[in-house]
Amino acid sequence: MLNKRKRRPSHPGALLREILASEEAGLTQGEVATRLKVSRLTVSELVNERRAVTPDMAHRLARLFETTPDLWLNMQKAVDVWDAWNANRATYNKIRPLSAHQRKGKARERTALAS
Repeated sequence: MLNKRKRRPSHPGALLREILASEEAGLTQGEVATRLKVSRLTVSELVNERRAVTPDMAHRLARLFETTPDLWLNMQKAVDVWDAWNANRATYNKIRPLSAHQRKGKARERTALAS
């Protein structure tokens, strides 16, 4: 099994929801949207986990919250990989890996083509 996790990773929207809920931040979805230069609907969909974090949004969030784009993108990637695995597990399990001999042969073919 490629994915040993038993539960879905946290969506980056869950982190944003926690930030918005914290009294220290004192921010509303509308204020965050204004600061990010996006619509309130965009922030709402992200917070409610109906929108994925894109590289553009990751840069915006990182700038606003003084984090890194990688933080937001890695969270999104974990969710995407989990969702893909769970949606397509039966198909993935039917794919048989190449044998070591077959992999060596393919490597030789690539080397010969590159020469």
